[in-house]
Amino acid sequence: MRILLLAATSAAAIAATAAETNFLRDVAPILNKAGCTSGPCHGSAKGKNGFKLSLRGYDPQFDYEALLYDLSGRRFNRADPGQSLMLAKPTQQVAHQGGLRFEKDSRYAKTIYNWIAQGVPYGDPAKDAVESLQVSPKDILMDKPGLAATVKVTAVYKDGTTRDVTADANVESNVPDVAKVSDDAKVSGERIGEATLLVRYQGKFTTVPVTVLNPKPGFTWKQWPQNNFVDEWIDAKLKRLKIQPTGLADDAAFLRRVTLDLTGQTLAPDAIRAFLADATPTRIKRQKMVEKLLASPAYVDHWTVKWGDLLQNNRKFLGEKGAFGFREWIRASLAANKPWDKMVHELIASRGSSYDNPAANFYRITKDAKPAMEKTTQVFLGVRMVCAQCHDHPFERWTQNQYFEMAAFLSPVGVRAGYEVGEDIVYDQRANYEMKHPKDGRAMSPKFLVAATGANIPIPSDEHRRDAYADWLTAKSNPFFARSTANRVWSYFFGRGIIDPVDDIRASNPPVNPELLDALTRDFTDHNFDLRNLMRVIVNSRAYQSGIEINEWNVFDNENFSHQFPRRLSAEQLMDAVAAATGTRPAFPDVPPDTTASQVPDPHVGKEGFLDVFGRPSRESPCECERRTDFSLPQALNLVNGRTISTAVADPKGRIAKLILSGVDDKKVVEDLYLSALGRVPTATESASATQYMTGAGGRASRAQDLLWALLNSKAFLYNH
Repeated sequence: MRILLLAATSAAAIAATAAETNFLRDVAPILNKAGCTSGPCHGSAKGKNGFKLSLRGYDPQFDYEALLYDLSGRRFNRADPGQSLMLAKPTQQVAHQGGLRFEKDSRYAKTIYNWIAQGVPYGDPAKDAVESLQVSPKDILMDKPGLAATVKVTAVYKDGTTRDVTADANVESNVPDVAKVSDDAKVSGERIGEATLLVRYQGKFTTVPVTVLNPKPGFTWKQWPQNNFVDEWIDAKLKRLKIQPTGLADDAAFLRRVTLDLTGQTLAPDAIRAFLADATPTRIKRQKMVEKLLASPAYVDHWTVKWGDLLQNNRKFLGEKGAFGFREWIRASLAANKPWDKMVHELIASRGSSYDNPAANFYRITKDAKPAMEKTTQVFLGVRMVCAQCHDHPFERWTQNQYFEMAAFLSPVGVRAGYEVGEDIVYDQRANYEMKHPKDGRAMSPKFLVAATGANIPIPSDEHRRDAYADWLTAKSNPFFARSTANRVWSYFFGRGIIDPVDDIRASNPPVNPELLDALTRDFTDHNFDLRNLMRVIVNSRAYQSGIEINEWNVFDNENFSHQFPRRLSAEQLMDAVAAATGTRPAFPDVPPDTTASQVPDPHVGKEGFLDVFGRPSRESPCECERRTDFSLPQALNLVNGRTISTAVADPKGRIAKLILSGVDDKKVVEDLYLSALGRVPTATESASATQYMTGAGGRASRAQDLLWALLNSKAFLYNH
């Protein structure tokens, strides 16, 4: 007893001389930095070895109570704090499966010792919780690889006090081979490029851009013409980074690219010849072609596929009649150039028969409130809320409470069978529709994700609350709606978003050119969410029309849009391009014989055929990632010896048969095949070689088929460049 009293007296003496220590301000950051709250450790869904903490310390109150009360408080020895399991295990004085987390004489061990000796106080959330983070420097620019900078992180607390928390903050690089971060927050420039540092401390996040410039001497900025504000913002950043953009692609490359991007189709040889022969100034004739493509029926078909993917138009969920009706609603909306906000509002506020009001099919696909909310935020806001269902988001500001407050907008939505076979009725339930919080079962009141932007939108207390949700979601004041759509549409023309992935907008995934994205967003809202105008602005920019060639100054640039990248054709584009090049039509079951791949209503038509091999999505997820654009061995084999290509090339009613029967000479045959397959005339060398091949044994038709087969298997055909 005397020994215990002496130990307690000693601990009390140490505690009296030590600074005041509490869990919120001092101990919780240690648990996070040491990795105790990480996913592989006690922060996992089920904890480790019977002990669970909240993931990354998102719930400090839960962690505090777990430490104090789990195992009847046996993790503390208040008579002799140094013998507490909370100290003995992470310092490996007692066997610990998690290994050594910190040394027994470290600052962390002393802090926890003092905290236990002072009676394990929790702290005052009104004073000791972190309000915000300040990071210095705010932007790191290195003139060359091999340089270094040190980041300083300052926590600002609720009571206005500040503390240097650099040693306890987590500082990570999203591209470690560009910017490498050491444990003491020292940033090293590894190679030329850009990276972003994610600085995380006690549930607060901020980012720091890091740029490592090309040290090569002799850079002189060459100003290319700027077609609109897109080029102004891109050039401003490229000039600062010493990156020289590539010049314009030639007319043939531009025409093939823009036609595929806007309509999913390729042009006939005569149309290509006419464009190439047009002596109108380049910028004007390209603008005229853009307007022609935007006004074409093929534009509507192509973008019906795009939005049908994201809205999951699929007979698996909707039945054949429902899928066809939903497709026609999407198609009619695009044909009328319905403003994007109106189109989305109709989806969110839709009610009634899925046959009479096809927009109501939106809720037949995701009938439950939680997945419906996740889908609306991911598709229309670019925000992934799924993590916040179980806990506060580990990399973003969204909380578990916000998840269920948002889901509460859609909890009254009900779906019941209609009068016709396959018909459903979407309605508002009048009772038992509350969204309950999983922790305590309380009914969650609906609240907007960003409350300030919905201050003027009243939220009904009854079952009609999703009308307010539709109003807020599509409002110009919503900080995500127009921004995410502008970013998503941009990605369709450049192969990556300004924020990428496009449906993962968060503080820790910043835009590569925020000024450009802001300008696109403003223009989109100023033109009342006109999708065609948004596309018009993008494709008329010099940046979009640039070539794929690289120079000594942009060879390392993969994200600042200094040049275009070859993009593999989508499954539908590829199949329609094969049909156009060979002068045939693909044969799909259960649809009219003249149906193009872009007009197929859903992924069950031609299932497990050419389209699926080349990455057509099954439309079971609203994620862009469901559509595959990689290149694989099965695809290569399908092109080389698959029936789709071989049958089309040898079609007795196809392009080659018609050319041979028309009596044109070999040079004209070769030119037509190049134009139909690659969108350009052959070079002099290509023309001479192909024309000579045509005169060989086996007959003109057979030789022409060989040539076309070779063109369809070339990278130039498979990629949009």
